[in-house]
Amino acid sequence: MTKEEDLHVLREENRLLKALVAELLPLKEQLERAQARIKDLEDRLNKDSRTSSKPPSSDGLARPPRRSHPPSGKHPGGQPGHAGHTLSMVESPEEVVHHRPPGCSHCGEDLSGVPGIVVERRHVLDVPEMRLRAQEHPIEAIGCPTCQRTSLGSFPTTVSAPVQYGPHLQALAVYLHQGQLLPTARTCEALAAICGCQLSEATVLSWSELAAERLAPTVERIAELIAASSLQHGDETGIRIYGMLHWLHVNCTPFLTHLTWHAARGREAMNEIGIWPRFAGRGMHDRLASYDG
Repeated sequence: MTKEEDLHVLREENRLLKALVAELLPLKEQLERAQARIKDLEDRLNKDSRTSSKPPSSDGLARPPRRSHPPSGKHPGGQPGHAGHTLSMVESPEEVVHHRPPGCSHCGEDLSGVPGIVVERRHVLDVPEMRLRAQEHPIEAIGCPTCQRTSLGSFPTTVSAPVQYGPHLQALAVYLHQGQLLPTARTCEALAAICGCQLSEATVLSWSELAAERLAPTVERIAELIAASSLQHGDETGIRIYGMLHWLHVNCTPFLTHLTWHAARGREAMNEIGIWPRFAGRGMHDRLASYDG
């Protein structure tokens, strides 16, 4: 191969090398951007409500990792000196079921009329069978023997319809729906299975709204006492209401807790709830900027 041919080969290799470098430089930049993006996403995935200001509702359904603790050396279960709790007999049982031998276990003599003595007792603690109990409310007309006129009785204010459910069932429905956080459909299903009543979801919602109206003065009084306290804790977490993101705001002291939901998380919601604007004590929170406003 001549010298000119060698130079031509070198020039061609140099041209190809420059072309490859020109192609690799943009790929290198794309790779660096992709690596930065991956690191950012990994950092986000590693954050949860325990390591950042994210609400617990954003943690998802994954089980949080267990924290490793050094062994304490204690056996599982109750420790020495623990008082413990166990079932105990009641002083006045509502029902007593006697168990007498029908006849003598030795000779077979009939013992039905022979008095016996109690030698041992056992108690069974249970709930009564839950079923609807119909209570009729008739009003009477009474003719006065003096003036010969007729007087009519009147229904109680709580009896306002020809047929209706009573306050105990209403209270149980509201407790299951609001206290135990059962959805309206499952509340209706539970009461149908337990009590044999057929409720609509609209009925459960109306009872819950009625309970909220009756409790409004109590809720406002709790807010007033928290606002007047010397120390309170505040926080907020995301919740879904009819599929839309809202925020559950909590204000509490060691003895009082105020919960309410709002479409906003920050200062706007806190001002409308009205506890923080009236509060002049020390606040414990996660340093969300809205608390410092």
